[in-house]
Amino acid sequence: MLSKVKMFLKEVIDLGLLVVALGVILQVIFGNTVPFLGGDIVENMLSIIAQLGDGGLVGLIALGIIVYLINKQSV
Repeated sequence: MLSKVKMFLKEVIDLGLLVVALGVILQVIFGNTVPFLGGDIVENMLSIIAQLGDGGLVGLIALGIIVYLINKQSV
């Protein structure tokens, strides 16, 4: 049961990373305003990174967790 939940969450995270990557690529191709996307993906990513930087130790821990999850998915 728990392994099925883990596999489902892994697939959801993989799908989310693919959607973000696709959004960044589309924004590079079409410019800041992509008609069929709801916002500025690169600006949102930069604001998240800035918030993590302003968070001090908590932001550093959160960034470490994010990097761990991304690296764990690629292995």
